[in-house]
Amino acid sequence: MTATATAVAREPDQGRALLEVVEVCKMFSGGERTVVALDRVTLRVRRGEFVCLVGPSGCGKTTLLRIIDGLDEADAGTMFLDGQQLTGVSRDMAYVFQDINLLPWRSVLDNVALGLEVRGLPKQERQQRAMEVLEMVGLADVAKSPPYTLSGGMQQRVGVARALAMHPKVFLMDEPFGQLDNFTREGLQVELARLWAELGATIVFVTHDVDEAIFLGDRIALFHVNPGRITEIVDVDLPRPRTEYDFRSDPRTLELRRHITQHLEVGRLGGR
Repeated sequence: MTATATAVAREPDQGRALLEVVEVCKMFSGGERTVVALDRVTLRVRRGEFVCLVGPSGCGKTTLLRIIDGLDEADAGTMFLDGQQLTGVSRDMAYVFQDINLLPWRSVLDNVALGLEVRGLPKQERQQRAMEVLEMVGLADVAKSPPYTLSGGMQQRVGVARALAMHPKVFLMDEPFGQLDNFTREGLQVELARLWAELGATIVFVTHDVDEAIFLGDRIALFHVNPGRITEIVDVDLPRPRTEYDFRSDPRTLELRRHITQHLEVGRLGGR
């Protein structure tokens, strides 16, 4: 497959970080209790890199993603995209939610084109771009269908296509496959890895699934809870494409999984 050849050859840009998160803090207060959702979190993502955020529930992964996208505001810290400080929502990023929330009265094509419509692109241009990305994700044949006629996995692919249509510099993905059955989920993981390789995309991906993070990621940021902070960033030193060998039983995969799960267990017990 063409994508696999690209995946083997391509490496993330080793130069200046495309996305920089520096000392970001966020607190939530409720009654007499204050939760430190993020405590001086720093993360740098290179151009073309796939970075996964992994940790227990409540450790701040989604909060960090929402702050990067401008949906929530940090209490402290700074962020930069391509050397420019981020303030508010950036047109150079696209967010893929766990709940895709497709509009049932619009066709698949019009759902994909929604963000382009909001930006004021002419109808012909936005429909052309929407159709191009539907072809990328293998859904061109259902472009005119209402989204409720699609399976859950197909709806998630529509959500990915909607983000692709925006031509972002960075994709922010918040557990996009978290509600799917294992078979569908694994298929979409392979599809996302293919798209990442073909497009040279930069992706920050939130997941609870260690195996998913190892399969997809170049690096994995491990989060501790209470307060939410990054306690380690692990390099995934495994060859790509990871579909072309026995990935799950590779000794390097097993050792990496052991290290991550032990680290996260220590974090949950408050020992780190």
